[in-house]
Amino acid sequence: MHPIPRSILLALAMGSGPALAAGFLDDSQANLALRNFYFNQDNREGRSGETEEWGQGLRLDYQSGFTQGTFGFGLDAIGLLGLRLDSGGRAGKPGQSRTPSALFPLEHDGSPRDEYSSLGLTAKVRYSASEARFGTLIPRLPVIKANDGRLLPQTFEGAQLTVREVEDLTLLAGRLRKAKGRSQSHRDDLSINGANSPRKAGDAVSAAPARHSDAFDFFGLDYQLTRQLQAQYYLGQLEDFYRQHFLGLNHAQGLPLGTLKTDLRYFHTRALGKNASRSGRAEGYTAAGYYGDGNDDSGRHRGEVDNRTWSALVTWSQGPHALSGGYQRLSGRSNFIQPNQGNGGDLYLITDRQLNSFARAGERTWLTQYSLDFAPWGLPGLSSSVAYLKGSEIRSERGRLKEWERDFTLAYVLQSGPAKGLGITWRNASLRSQASTDADQNRLFLTYSLPLL
Repeated sequence: MHPIPRSILLALAMGSGPALAAGFLDDSQANLALRNFYFNQDNREGRSGETEEWGQGLRLDYQSGFTQGTFGFGLDAIGLLGLRLDSGGRAGKPGQSRTPSALFPLEHDGSPRDEYSSLGLTAKVRYSASEARFGTLIPRLPVIKANDGRLLPQTFEGAQLTVREVEDLTLLAGRLRKAKGRSQSHRDDLSINGANSPRKAGDAVSAAPARHSDAFDFFGLDYQLTRQLQAQYYLGQLEDFYRQHFLGLNHAQGLPLGTLKTDLRYFHTRALGKNASRSGRAEGYTAAGYYGDGNDDSGRHRGEVDNRTWSALVTWSQGPHALSGGYQRLSGRSNFIQPNQGNGGDLYLITDRQLNSFARAGERTWLTQYSLDFAPWGLPGLSSSVAYLKGSEIRSERGRLKEWERDFTLAYVLQSGPAKGLGITWRNASLRSQASTDADQNRLFLTYSLPLL
């Protein structure tokens, strides 16, 4: 874990007793979240067989209040524990019917571990309406987004400053140095797809080892222009790899029948540092994408970050119904780029779904989704959604490729009784792709949250 500055710890330790109790302790909160998770994936054309695993996750969150005074000091903690209930096979073993890979860390022989855990601490300082945080972070930003789709959440180590001194304006800035994945206890340096995995034989950089960075810097602002319209700008920069600009607009408009919401996003991502030079890419600082057959000028840019992505998502909602339609288009030589550290990370794309992100070079994707809340029919707590995405024009050595994904979700949360708040969610998805392995996947969650303070 990134060390918490000594000045912060000293200030906490020197807080006066009454002020500490009035803010730091009296305003503290603690919560224990339980997540029982069953995961099954049939890799229909893959050589790894079926993945079937079951585990129990425990997440303990503690948030202190702030000490009194001009500067308020506090300390948060997050404790994570994953327990293996069932998992079959050994990764890499030939001829097996099941292989672990989704929920648990692997031992040296490829077998899953029985348990894994981690502890994260975050020191925080508040001044007026602004707050600085140092230590463990779980960012949910357009330029970097932690993943929480498995047994335990992905976490990062670094610092973040949030400023809210001007009405309707929020400013953020920070630096992240390490990541801890959703199924691991150790920290990783940061990287991108194409730089942190073994090279294929015959690749121009096949002899280069995996490459990483230890500094992701970000800056952003969210400005509420009107009650209906929000504008966003973010900058994300991974040292030696890329610089990314993001522009976003979110608008909500009331209609005679229902509400119409519009979500517009644009990313512009270019090479930085070693990735921007041919010699640096020869060392392994490369991105995934399509760069031609190497017999023309495009071969000189092999592995270079070069991507523009724009998307539009429109959602009409009326009562329990919500219907969405969207379109996304990528241009440039590389795939869409964001850090993929810590064995998995989400992408801030309207197409980032259960099995696929539709983020390959040149890809164009249409999507539609329908969601329904069953409360008006006497079933409060029950909801469902179905989505379909179709991608085309994926650039590859085999020409323009296509893929599609269908997702279905059914969720229920108990509304009363001794087990009030107990939730059960079933997520089912199918992917058929000319660019990757076809797969069918089921996820089943049992969740419950228990307040401790």
